[in-house]
Amino acid sequence: MNETTRSTYALTVALLLGPALGHAADSAPSPIAQSSSGSAAAMAKAVTPQAPTLSKSDDYKDPDLWARIRSGYAIPDIDNALVAKHIQWYASRPDYLTRTSSRASLYLYHVVQELEKRGMPTELALLPVIESAFNPQALSNADAAGIWQFVPGTGRDFNLKQNMFKDERRGVLASTDAALTYLQRLYTMFGDWQLALAAYNWGEGNVQKAIQKNRALGKPTDFESLSELMPAETRNYVPKLQAVKNIIANPAQYGVVLPTIDNTPYFVAVDKTSDIDLAVAAQLAEMSVDEFKALNPQFKKPVITGESTKILLPKENAEKFNLNLAQWGRALSTWTTHKITSARESIASLAAKLGTTPEVIRQANNIPPQMRLKAGSTILVPKTSATAGNDIAESIVENASMVLEADRGESRRSGHRLSGAQRIRASAAHAVAEIKSRVSRGSRPAVNANGRKRR
Repeated sequence: MNETTRSTYALTVALLLGPALGHAADSAPSPIAQSSSGSAAAMAKAVTPQAPTLSKSDDYKDPDLWARIRSGYAIPDIDNALVAKHIQWYASRPDYLTRTSSRASLYLYHVVQELEKRGMPTELALLPVIESAFNPQALSNADAAGIWQFVPGTGRDFNLKQNMFKDERRGVLASTDAALTYLQRLYTMFGDWQLALAAYNWGEGNVQKAIQKNRALGKPTDFESLSELMPAETRNYVPKLQAVKNIIANPAQYGVVLPTIDNTPYFVAVDKTSDIDLAVAAQLAEMSVDEFKALNPQFKKPVITGESTKILLPKENAEKFNLNLAQWGRALSTWTTHKITSARESIASLAAKLGTTPEVIRQANNIPPQMRLKAGSTILVPKTSATAGNDIAESIVENASMVLEADRGESRRSGHRLSGAQRIRASAAHAVAEIKSRVSRGSRPAVNANGRKRR
């Protein structure tokens, strides 16, 4: 697409970053299964000479990224009733394909480029259509997040940082690298892309067991022969990708008009050397906060921490960012952290001491009403003159956690009893907070013998 069209996509993408809609939402894929053996570093060494030699991206002349993807198809096709069913579903929903393409336009060039660097089939760039509809904010019931839908434990296995300040499962660069490394490992394990994809969805342990069962019966062990042993979601997983692949290969055959996506990089990575408020970064880049978040969805707090942290910006906005940063002359960050040392320290008393309001602290830390902080919790608070020049230490970023409890005691002491509805809301908020706190502390789900996480 031309630059005007692409800018329009970027301006509208924030409206499209709600939960993945339509087909992807109605049949949310299972989280990526945890690898049963081998370290992430060993996985990264896997060599996958399965795709044809592709032109270097700098030499690729076709202006349409869809055409570039078609040229690198290398996974054997399947043709069955499930493929036809899913083709009909996608082709009959042009609005859904347009929304998904709009989101994809920000990330797809990078994904294709990374696939080509590794010599991998380029139709794998379409897998996030199935996983998340290219929505980096997509979150499954099993807590799988991002366009590639990593669960917390598998994300940690592939060095995706998850702490109070960021979740790299949502970040485009880190999650794409992790997903492609995992897919390479699965292909090396099974020697078959369709089985590798089934394992990505179902878990390699389950696929291995299915292969062993068919071998013992003298039956074939290809994807379609094993599909009757798979749950419905996995049985449909590869046919869904095949359906999208077919539509991209020949959209006119199915009455589909694909929005053009330029075969040029959408973003560049910009280094930052100190803490910076997310709103300030967006202002320096001359972007709205929603546009900025669309490219940087991994940041969970109003401040972006870390000396080596990169932010993604469209090239033109990156130039504006650097120019405006050189002339800024003010504090880049207005946030620091505070550790609750006593159960008697309330959000209200802390806000009064810092010259802010309880609402500001609750909003910055996503603390629900009728909930209070337990001692030992670390939270984000506005800077004061005493902390104005200090960045948040990396040790705090990596280890901070927040634990909440229902605020029943303070309500009674103040003479206000919670109503029945308030007690129900507080209990629900407490349950959610406990789950979030366990995740932020780095708890890992149990793993069964098949390599899948137990929920």
